[in-house]
Amino acid sequence: MSKIRVILADDHVIVRNGIKILLESNGDVDVIAEASNGEEALEKARLLKPDILISDIKMPIMNGIEATAKLKEYAPETKALILSMHDDEEYIIKSIESGAAGYLLKDTTKEEFSKALHAVLDGQKYFSGDISNILVNSYLNIKDGKPVSNRNNQPENDYHITKREKQILQLVYEGNSNKDIAEQLGKSVRTIETHRFNIMKKLGVSNITELIRKIDAEPYITAG
Repeated sequence: MSKIRVILADDHVIVRNGIKILLESNGDVDVIAEASNGEEALEKARLLKPDILISDIKMPIMNGIEATAKLKEYAPETKALILSMHDDEEYIIKSIESGAAGYLLKDTTKEEFSKALHAVLDGQKYFSGDISNILVNSYLNIKDGKPVSNRNNQPENDYHITKREKQILQLVYEGNSNKDIAEQLGKSVRTIETHRFNIMKKLGVSNITELIRKIDAEPYITAG
């Protein structure tokens, strides 16, 4: 049986190395190339025609969603699988709309990763359990006539805070520690720390005091 030929795109070398070891440990996957951004991933896909392009979302030059949308122009037979730490509805929906055949979170198990690769290779769609729940909820809201975002008609803001980030922001505002939030949401502390860093960067604050003042001044930031 031939191995699944994969190109792995992630801008962090250490992360790529870890994922590569995980993928190749079963013996049925061959990581034939690596890329640090979407543009590089597309060029390698054009040359090597892999079975699957596994891509992170946030990368320089061209992100994973943009690369997924262009993949068919470079390698028509290659399937796209998003592997990300982000479980926000907006990212998931955009990935699917861009043509991704699957979406996995970076804390997925080795067994589920293997199952996803084989499903995608066979022409199926694959989404991890948490992602499937988000997709179902999104579908039900659309079916009920409610828009996916800004459902409660809250004022728009320019911070581009995602649904998950709003949830974490509210928990931070309520005085929860990173460990508390991680336990409540079933995520790793590192994932929560990354979310908090991104939130503070988006809001233009540098410490928790400034963050609380920002929410007090603009409470709609955490709404929705």
